Amino acid sequence: MKNMELRLKLNGEPRHWTIAPGDLLLDVLRREGCYGVKRGCEKGECGACTVLVNGKAIDSCLMFAAQAEGCEVTTIEGLADGDTLHPLQEAFLDHGAVQCGFCTGGMILNAKALLDRNPHPTEQEVREVMAGNYCRCTGYKKPVEAVLAAAAPRKAAHR
Repeated sequence: MKNMELRLKLNGEPRHWTIAPGDLLLDVLRREGCYGVKRGCEKGECGACTVLVNGKAIDSCLMFAAQAEGCEVTTIEGLADGDTLHPLQEAFLDHGAVQCGFCTGGMILNAKALLDRNPHPTEQEVREVMAGNYCRCTGYKKPVEAVLAAAAPRKAAHR
């Protein structure tokens, strides 16, 4: 099989990889050390493999890596600024929304995509976004509370 070149920005850094045409973005990201991107259902139903591609939350198990050519890809590893956690990461910790951690990265990235397009979501809107992430541990109450708490400072800043 003939390989191809892939150029993209991963968590703000330019990257250049050689990939096979059929490689999934999930597999390439994990191969390159992004272990926060989890292999779950491999059908796009559980949200464990969620990443942001040009700011849009996608299931990386359903996207060929070649489709990310020239894109900006953000994984959970790219959300913090050094040792400073992203406000969503802080809110998940503060609200006890992190249990085993398997689904957490996908939940946070889906929440970030929501808050970036709608900084003032309703609880129902948060629940709809979280419906794309399967979680066995938290029951969704605490993650929803965490997202709403992270949105609260944004609401106050816009008053």
